[in-house]
Amino acid sequence: VQLQASGGGLVQAGGSLRLSCAASGRTFSIVWYTMGWFRQAPGKEREFVTAINWNGGSTSYADSVRGRFTISRDNAKNTVYLQMNGLKPEDTAVYYCAATRSRDGTIATSYDYWGQGTLVTVSS
Repeated sequence: VQLQASGGGLVQAGGSLRLSCAASGRTFSIVWYTMGWFRQAPGKEREFVTAINWNGGSTSYADSVRGRFTISRDNAKNTVYLQMNGLKPEDTAVYYCAATRSRDGTIATSYDYWGQGTLVTVSS
């Protein structure tokens, strides 16, 4: 199973980025999983950003990103997205996508699969 995150880069404060997470594997389908995004800034612990349930009917967000970030998924494409608007310098981090069979997508230790991460840098 591979989760390939992409779309990171350098953006000015107030700008936008869209991250993608493409899942692959012989029989792996994200339809069976809650999908989440976490991030880790330099010198800090990995933190929850957002998660979406199997059909997109339920989402959760960290307080720090609610109203600015939007998670979505396309099960047919085996892909999850993170639209990030109104970016701030404090959003600078490596962003990881992950998959869990747990209904609660906020707990990092519940995740079964992790991607390699994509770096987002927001300049002031």
